[in-house]
Amino acid sequence: MSVILDLGLCDLADAIADGSVTSEAATGAALAGLTSVGRELNAVVRLSADRALEQARDADRRRTAGVAAAPLAGVPLAHKDLFFRAGELCEAGSKILKGHRPDETSAVLERLDAAGALDIGALHLAEFALSPTGYNGHLGHARNPWNLDHCPGGSSSGSAAVVAARLVPAALGSDTGGSIRHPAAMCGVTGLKPTHGLVPLHGTVPLAPSLDCVGPLARSARDVARMMTVIAGFDPRDGATAGTPAQDYEADLGRDLKGVTIAVPRTYYREEGDTAVLGTLEESLAAFRDAGARVIETTVPDMATVNALFHVLMTVEAATYHRRWLESRPGDYADQVRGRIEPGLLYPATRYAEALMLRRTMAREWLAAAMGDADIVHLPVLRHRVPSIAETTEGDAASVAAAIGRVTHCTRGISYLGLPVLAAPCGFAEGLPVAFQLVGRPFAEPLLLRAGHAFQSRTTWHTRKPPVSA
Repeated sequence: MSVILDLGLCDLADAIADGSVTSEAATGAALAGLTSVGRELNAVVRLSADRALEQARDADRRRTAGVAAAPLAGVPLAHKDLFFRAGELCEAGSKILKGHRPDETSAVLERLDAAGALDIGALHLAEFALSPTGYNGHLGHARNPWNLDHCPGGSSSGSAAVVAARLVPAALGSDTGGSIRHPAAMCGVTGLKPTHGLVPLHGTVPLAPSLDCVGPLARSARDVARMMTVIAGFDPRDGATAGTPAQDYEADLGRDLKGVTIAVPRTYYREEGDTAVLGTLEESLAAFRDAGARVIETTVPDMATVNALFHVLMTVEAATYHRRWLESRPGDYADQVRGRIEPGLLYPATRYAEALMLRRTMAREWLAAAMGDADIVHLPVLRHRVPSIAETTEGDAASVAAAIGRVTHCTRGISYLGLPVLAAPCGFAEGLPVAFQLVGRPFAEPLLLRAGHAFQSRTTWHTRKPPVSA
């Protein structure tokens, strides 16, 4: 079974399509791994074993009957417990939504269903998707498969942990201030935060709708591209989705990077970081140069302003969604989560409107300085090694806040700007993964995936298997 689970998303889909692996065998292996290793990582909330196995057998019957295979036919996946499925539990890692059974299915799960994928379980996340480390005061802290004492990243903690541990080949996450990128980086997998509005949010528990993005976590840029081909595109039920046509995100992956320029800002993102982490990030540039890219140095504008505007948007929108429960059920929130939401009740409407109105201007200024005439910006996801769980949960409040702030330093501003970002592993520091993020202009996902694939065609970091795995 471990051989089956070692296959990435695209390879597993191909193996099921040609009959060399049955969907039933792949699904059984995934369920077994999620039951054992997934529990060790505290990465699994619930499994749908009976339904998944029946759907797997049906996929095998359809293949045997010669029915044309869908792109992900018979492939077992599991997702962050944030996406609605009609009649099924969706609790968002919270007490507030305990027992919640929506009457509709999210747009992204509908699209994965149509592509033939099997939804076999719900995965751990931070309460209401509000923690960059994997902390959940109700479910307990998720664990990193590279070292159980360290953070797996959040809020899509379970999604990254199970993909890294070879339990499923891909999973959906969401990113409001880094919640796909943090866990991808800390667990050593590949994740994409799309351009805001590219993937529909309909049927997803919100955190801050003007910042929220849904995206995939998988082992490689190629696997992420396959997921994006399925889930991206306009949805009439979500007024924020862009009217972009459907496209094949794998189409350009084989091209090199000749004619592509990558910008490397030397201010803010690389200041005061760990020497080993920054050195590993610097070494990653060699593979991009080998693929034909030109690398230049740039700078960035005032990030304090960008980060402050991000905070206004996130907290005000979160507080708006949670206000009724903050008033009626404040004790049902973990202190760390309630403490991050409540400031949003205090901002005047003019500050919120200002944050919205300045967004395009700040994006133009950031792109002009950080990217300039380049095509991609190369940044760290974290400037420091992956923190331990103790560092982010124990000690005085100021120390914990500082540790959490170090995690979000390089990610939250990009979310405010609404830009697409690919996070991918590029090495290790003290036995834990190091990752870069590649930032593009709006709707530059094909280029980011092409660059990520070019890097991964020349390196093996994304193939490394953690000690806690199937």
